[in-house]
Amino acid sequence: MKMITQMKMAVAMVVTLPMALPTAVHAQEFPLVAGDYSEVAGIFVKDGGAYKYATHLATKWVDVQEFAKSKGWISDYKILINEYPRDGEPTIYLMTTFAKMADAAEGERRNKEYDAYMKSSVEQQIAESGNRAEYRTVQSSMLLREYKVR
Repeated sequence: MKMITQMKMAVAMVVTLPMALPTAVHAQEFPLVAGDYSEVAGIFVKDGGAYKYATHLATKWVDVQEFAKSKGWISDYKILINEYPRDGEPTIYLMTTFAKMADAAEGERRNKEYDAYMKSSVEQQIAESGNRAEYRTVQSSMLLREYKVR
């Protein structure tokens, strides 16, 4: 009886193995490969604040992005304008692209380098950011990851 059961199992394996192989081989290679991250901030610009905020972006924000790019911390950045915002949608999206996340120690090191570059304290930087609330509101934040076809 034991031998018959073993033979049945062997026959079942031989019959089903060809059907399982393509699935197993196919499952080993996912068709997409992970790429860079993009952090996207959705900004709502208040009526009358477009010029003031555009000036900030074209000067200070770009300067900071170029600094980060020169350090290799980011690979790209973009300012995207929502040409047809629906009610409640951000009017501007700020996108920063980078290859990998910084761990805690690396983040601390970068913060110190950034503070030295800006020649200002964290307290001053927070106050400046708060002053921009006069003409803009950070409405959303997303972390996206690009995937490419193999």
